[in-house]
Formats: sequence, structure tokens, C-alpha cells
Amino acid sequence: MIIHNCEGVGVTVENMTIYMDNSATTPVRKEVVEEMIPYLTENFGNSSSIYDLGKTSKHAVEKARKRVAYAIGAEENEIYFTSGGTESDNWAIKGIAFANRNKGKHIITSSIEHHAVLHACKCSTSPTGSENHLSPLRFQTFNRKVF
Repeated sequence: MIIHNCEGVGVTVENMTIYMDNSATTPVRKEVVEEMIPYLTENFGNSSSIYDLGKTSKHAVEKARKRVAYAIGAEENEIYFTSGGTESDNWAIKGIAFANRNKGKHIITSSIEHHAVLHACKCSTSPTGSENHLSPLRFQTFNRKVF
């Protein structure tokens, strides 16, 4: 297999899978899988519930929140866990639109954004009175080596 960089120079890669959609899903590191197994098999309670299994899960979530905050230099109350990218996009876009509704009524985004982003921008026009503007994509070639 030959992979070409921006300058058309090929790099030969043999017996290797190159996965280029890491923004959609990424292999889980072995250490993370090992850490998660008890919560996928035994301690799977709803962390918002009041029963013991739920309390065990809540403790695990709070421990994870503390670890993530420490790792990135944040406060624990700044760490939120979501179910995935769509929920995160919604929180970010709708939250910013709502918080800044008195500063303007425009959301500008690219027409090639993920549907979760486009839908969040479109939905943000209702509660905030914003207008959604899609910018056409313009490709630009950069003269730099990738490999």
C-alpha cells in the first residue's frame, strides 16, 4: 500500500491498517478496558440511584471525574461526562448560544460539519432567536510535509 502526502510523495506501508476516523470512534486502550470491566459486568448500577449498586457506580464516576480533572489541570466541577459526541455538541453549541443570546443572533458554521453540529445550530435558532448561517467550504492547499 502506498499513502501519498500533500506533496504527492508516497510512503509504503505493509501489513498495516491505517484507521483515519478517530473522531468517530477510537480503539479503547487495554488499561481502560481493564479498568472498566468491573463496571460493565458487576458494578453496572445507575449512578443516579439510591441503592447500593448505584452508589458504587456513583463513587466510580466521581473517582473518574477527579482523575480526569487532575490529569488536565481542571477543577472537578468543570468535568462533565456525556454519552457521546452528539450530546457534547448539543451542550456546547446550545449552551453558548443561550448564554450569549443578548450579544447577537448569528451562528456561523461550515456546511460540511457533522450532522450533530448542523442540527444543534439549527435547533439553537428557536430558543435563542439566532440565525444560522452556513459557510461554503473552501479548500486550501498547504505546502508542507505530512510524513
